[in-house]
Amino acid sequence: MTKLSETPWKTLSTKPIYQNRWLSLREDLVEMPDGRTTIYGVVSCGNCVGILPFLDPDTVLLIRQYRYVAGRPTWEMPTGGVHAGESLEDAAQRELGEEIGYRAGRLTRVSTYHTSKSILEETAHLFLAEGLTRLSLPPDDTEFIEVRPFPFQEALRMVLAGEVLDGMTIIAVLLAARRRAG
Repeated sequence: MTKLSETPWKTLSTKPIYQNRWLSLREDLVEMPDGRTTIYGVVSCGNCVGILPFLDPDTVLLIRQYRYVAGRPTWEMPTGGVHAGESLEDAAQRELGEEIGYRAGRLTRVSTYHTSKSILEETAHLFLAEGLTRLSLPPDDTEFIEVRPFPFQEALRMVLAGEVLDGMTIIAVLLAARRRAG
């Protein structure tokens, strides 16, 4: 017999509430494993990528930008959404080009995870980028970004000290540190 904790909830109806080019919000009427029903709000963002770019084995590029929802500027790695029909690797290369003006010679996927498991439908795919080549692309017109090189150990210190609050960046830096430790 299947445990109630493993029984899928059944979607009875879905009502779109709001949509723009970055996200959609819907309200689902769902039946829970015990037969009761409830309303469940779901924000869908789809897939996203985060890329920790290494200029050389000991130097990473981080970006600083004002984050409207956080209400302050943050240090983070390049991140962004995956466009319809775009591969994860192509999205990663596009974000690198738009945000820091580089293309990676090699992308290594280090993690795939759900950014939030309760109300947000979004899956993050994290990459390490090496063999960077400078590009001459115009920046994204909605982003105002400062790009700065950091010794990897300084980026790791910033993560461990709580100075970096972006979850994708924290995970990528910690996984890169683990890979480097052998």
